[in-house]
Amino acid sequence: MAPAGIFRALQSPMKRLFLRLVLFLILAAALVAGAGWWYAHRPLALQAEAIDFTVPRGVGMRQAAGLIERAGVNVDARLLTLLARISGRAHRIKAGSYEVHGGITPWQLILKLSDGDVSQSGLLLVEGWTFRQVRQALESHPELEADTAGLSDAEILARIGASEKHLEGLFFPDTYLFDKRSGALAVLKRAYGAMQAQLERTWAERDPATPLGSPYEALILASIIEKETGRPEDRGLVASVFSNRLRIGMRLQTDPSVIYGLGPDFDGRLRRSHLDTDHPWNTYTRAGLPPTPIAIPGEAALRAAVNPDKSEFLYFVARGDGSSEFSRNLAEHNRAVNKFIRNGGGR
Repeated sequence: MAPAGIFRALQSPMKRLFLRLVLFLILAAALVAGAGWWYAHRPLALQAEAIDFTVPRGVGMRQAAGLIERAGVNVDARLLTLLARISGRAHRIKAGSYEVHGGITPWQLILKLSDGDVSQSGLLLVEGWTFRQVRQALESHPELEADTAGLSDAEILARIGASEKHLEGLFFPDTYLFDKRSGALAVLKRAYGAMQAQLERTWAERDPATPLGSPYEALILASIIEKETGRPEDRGLVASVFSNRLRIGMRLQTDPSVIYGLGPDFDGRLRRSHLDTDHPWNTYTRAGLPPTPIAIPGEAALRAAVNPDKSEFLYFVARGDGSSEFSRNLAEHNRAVNKFIRNGGGR
């Protein structure tokens, strides 16, 4: 047989073998792809209705997969890691706290990790709260790490980057969302920054005739207005009373400031002896503003402090329904007190 004929005779079986090998590889690849697709989209069993886990900073996909498996998600850590690498998402996972529920698949889990779809919780800081109340809310929140526990006020001020010497009134009242298992200090730092930003905006828009000399003084007065206002529509007039008094050097004589100075031992009943006992926050015995805010004021109180209503009022007294009666002089005020007050006095 000629050499060309021998080559053609051998070529045909080699072609067939090659084709069979290619077909086998295609079939194998299809089977692997099908198995991978099935695994990636198969719902995972959980040991509870919801599973929480935290991926620390600097952790790679393999370590994260192990954490997830140990947390109670019935997933093969090796297969999950392999799937993440094949998809190109293994190096894109983000640190944070996560929450997964029944029905989640390995692919959805990888998407959650690479998209940073962290679980969040929230904390509401309320207008009129003291720092003691703020701290209690932070340190008792089940989703926050109480990293303020045991810290002094000075240490907290340093850690949030505050230049003030007292913590009272420095945190803007709002709802703060955070990743579960975040630290309380991080929330405080955000609330401090929010208050500084609001103070800066408010101070820039102040009435040029304000008797206040600094944003911090505005914060102090706003905290008093916050505690003294029963109805929002009275806020501007309440602010005008205090501004008018400051302008003429008249003592503020505000009960909430006296109560603040009495501290946690105050039993809820303000007595004449309390008003006569001198301390830095007693605005009956001392002229001008107290040395610090007495609570956290909201935006409306801040704006009222620097832009009060125009009035000649120097007094106000509670009517008993949340509103206030305003007076220009002591004679008017005494009549209002006789009319509306049965147990106590007004300003």
